Amino acid sequence: MTYRIKGLDPTPYRPLFGLTDAELADRGIVRMTVTKKPSFPCRVSLTDRDIGESVLLLNHVSHDVAGPYRASHAIFVTEGVEQAAEYVDEVPPVFATRVLSLRGFDANGMMADALLTQPGEADAGIRQLFDNPAIETIHAHNAVRGCFAARIERN
Repeated sequence: MTYRIKGLDPTPYRPLFGLTDAELADRGIVRMTVTKKPSFPCRVSLTDRDIGESVLLLNHVSHDVAGPYRASHAIFVTEGVEQAAEYVDEVPPVFATRVLSLRGFDANGMMADALLTQPGEADAGIRQLFDNPAIETIHAHNAVRGCFAARIERN
């Protein structure tokens, strides 16, 4: 069994890059400067951004289903990031230092199982959840703040 983790498509965010803080605020978005690392994990590059970089804090619908598990939360996107990261059978750098909530969803968008992983345990947790044939996708969330981290699919 193999799996794929891909960052979010940057296309919908490109029109936001370079807007003024006031224009962003009108859309409910906040520009922030990275002040410490690891922190400010970009959901496109799947990396913790470097101190001094500019990121956008915005709302993202991570599980767009017509059901009880529909979910949205705040995420960071790095201004100017052009390509979504992709990892096959390995976890991205942003998973390395975080406690993750891994949530396995079936074909109907219902949660079939979930578990918490400690730093360094994400790969094993993903494989454990995918042992359940009912699980089609896994959503990783940062357990402490609850933010969506990435979608994980069978490969």
